[in-house]
Amino acid sequence: MEERRRKRIILIGRSEAGKTTLCQAMNREDIRYHKTQTVQIVNKTMIDTPGEYLERTYMRGALVVTAADADLVVLVQDATENGTMFPPAYTSMYGKPSIGVVTKTDLATQEQIERAKKYLTMAGAQRLFVTSSVDGSGIETLMRELGYEDGAN
Repeated sequence: MEERRRKRIILIGRSEAGKTTLCQAMNREDIRYHKTQTVQIVNKTMIDTPGEYLERTYMRGALVVTAADADLVVLVQDATENGTMFPPAYTSMYGKPSIGVVTKTDLATQEQIERAKKYLTMAGAQRLFVTSSVDGSGIETLMRELGYEDGAN
């Protein structure tokens, strides 16, 4: 039986999109807010990035360089946000598979969730996951996709 390896992911999104909270939920940690100031490696498999790397165009190169160590690009879009920082075909610059994760769905209307999904699709996300780190919805499905359900590193 072939052992399934966890995918190493890089989480990219605007400040306060829910990247760090998503990492905490996937690691079954208590949710506690803290501002990510630098690139953080979580459990050797998650690369959590500061939102400023996406928000400031002169810092976007750091995301491309950091993504070299990832198997999968994860675009994180807050469902309650009006607008997006991801331009059309954004993922094409990475040359890696990508998925989109809609966060904060417990605070959003269905219309907001659909708009967030559209932003992620236009940015190039190949599959979409709708989640809430607070109520846990969608987290297990995402973890299975990433090979994280077994708890092994």
